[in-house]
Amino acid sequence: MTVPPRKAFPLRLDPALYAAIERAAAGDLRSVNAEVECLLREALARRGVKLDAPQPARRGRPPKGDEE
Repeated sequence: MTVPPRKAFPLRLDPALYAAIERAAAGDLRSVNAEVECLLREALARRGVKLDAPQPARRGRPPKGDEE
């Protein structure tokens, strides 16, 4: 299963908004990035926008390849 690359982009936020997101992320045991993604998905779902389920991040070491 291959995970498509993630799209990176700069995002400027009001410091108070960032702090609120940071607190929410800590409460949910997520990174700020994961919290923003979750909030965006929830907002889109409320608007009726259908998205595929997010693919989970691959954890651990990559499988051993053929070493020669």
